[in-house]
Amino acid sequence: MDYKILGQYEGFQWDIGNIDKNLIKHKVSNTECEEVFFNKPLIINLDENHLKEEVRYYILGKTNEDRKLFLVFITRNSLIRVISARNMNKKERTVYDYEKKDSAF
Repeated sequence: MDYKILGQYEGFQWDIGNIDKNLIKHKVSNTECEEVFFNKPLIINLDENHLKEEVRYYILGKTNEDRKLFLVFITRNSLIRVISARNMNKKERTVYDYEKKDSAF
């Protein structure tokens, strides 16, 4: 997925029932989740494991404080809805750092 596609979305939608889930489980705030979408480099891909249920994407990116996060999100109309967020694992950091090194953006 080309990161430029994010330009078609107008904001974020947070599920009231799960609004603090990422903070409680992984100590990732909603603000940090949102920051990832505005910092480069970004790696965004289709989450092919969940295609039968709904179209989901995952993103590797960083916060304003350079915290490297892995997010899963869906899109609803013109909004982005973050499903889960956590620190990148070692393999994801390796992929992200390689992309960052060779990134043209």
